[in-house]
Amino acid sequence: MADLQSIKNRFGIIGNFPALNRALEKAIQVAPTDISVLVIGESGVGKEFIPKIIHSESKRKHQPYIVVNCGAIPEGTIDSELFGHEKGAFTGATSTRKGYFEVADGGTIFLDEVGELPLQTQVRLLRVLESGEFMKVGSSQVQKTNVRIVAATNVNMMKAITDGSFREDLYYRLNTVQIDMPPLRERKGDIHLLFRKFAIDFAEKYRMPELKLSEDAVSYLENYSFPGNIRQLRNLVEQMTVVEQNREINSVKLAEYIPMNAHLPAVVQKSSGGSTGSDFGSEREIMYKILFDMRNDINDLKSLTSELIKNRGNADLSSQEKNLINRIYTPEAQTTNPNSLLFFENNNQSEVHHPTIISDNDEHHYNDVEDIEIEEAKPESLSLQNNEKDLIIKALEKHKGRRNRAADELGISQRTLYRKIKQYNLED
Repeated sequence: MADLQSIKNRFGIIGNFPALNRALEKAIQVAPTDISVLVIGESGVGKEFIPKIIHSESKRKHQPYIVVNCGAIPEGTIDSELFGHEKGAFTGATSTRKGYFEVADGGTIFLDEVGELPLQTQVRLLRVLESGEFMKVGSSQVQKTNVRIVAATNVNMMKAITDGSFREDLYYRLNTVQIDMPPLRERKGDIHLLFRKFAIDFAEKYRMPELKLSEDAVSYLENYSFPGNIRQLRNLVEQMTVVEQNREINSVKLAEYIPMNAHLPAVVQKSSGGSTGSDFGSEREIMYKILFDMRNDINDLKSLTSELIKNRGNADLSSQEKNLINRIYTPEAQTTNPNSLLFFENNNQSEVHHPTIISDNDEHHYNDVEDIEIEEAKPESLSLQNNEKDLIIKALEKHKGRRNRAADELGISQRTLYRKIKQYNLED
């Protein structure tokens, strides 16, 4: 049996984090047996190394080793891919085809993303695990296979079982031995080692000088969450190797590629099955903050508009500004508080109008209120244009030329009445 360091050297595994060493040791220990193994870990942590180690250290190492990405195969064809099909079994089946379990007989199959398997396929897989038997699609003949199965997933399996998307009996059959791969953010001491390894590899590949990290850059990487784990770090080093002219990388330069606040990691917790899950409470808080900020922005805009009317007067506003005010203060615009309508109240004493909140119970007043200032910004109806002059004349006659009372009678401000009198030459 190979020792831990020789395995690391053979497969290019970098790091000395205790949880990583424990995962590799378990893989070496179970390799000589035919026991089923389930590898648990986030995307990008290097789960694919475990089945390679198990196969290479087993008695099956000279037999086929097949990798199947269960999440990449369409649901309608995955049974055919795994178990094969007979000619004419379905449209397009022009010949008999062997499946992976038949091809890999005597060897090892690595089922990556096994949590994505359809329920119907899970039933077939369970039969293979329990008895080594399967049937091709479209066939009634039972075939035997001797295959070692290693599966991997980043799905919370216990949650998937609760949701009904994964069979509990299959989970326990696959999970005879569980191997947990730690995320990169927990392996702080290994991050610089991995960076140097990737930097050397890409410097050789692209025939460029090797990247070096300053002390503050090392600290920056060790405190970054790395949601994409080792895969993200590898891509980062490759990109910087090609793009950066200065081969000395500091924290300021790193922040241009991976801002510290660009990713807010979800809280990772261990389930009873050992898999990881996400708590989206922080994301919900972010959404609430965005909504509150939007509401504050709209309120600021309303205050700005009110100040504009106060300083310049409604009569001096351009048509474009009046249309903007209409859009802000109409009931449809009250997106920040759908339970309220915001109006301008007319106190008949000044041109300045202040917003007033009207509750749901008062919504029916909207169509009846005639003295709201916002209606002055709307185009006047044809009937109002025809009768407006006569109404003003009658109001002035009724109140013997007292313009303040005439304005009250007409439901408009005194300034508006003065403007209308001048417009229709009624000053005499």
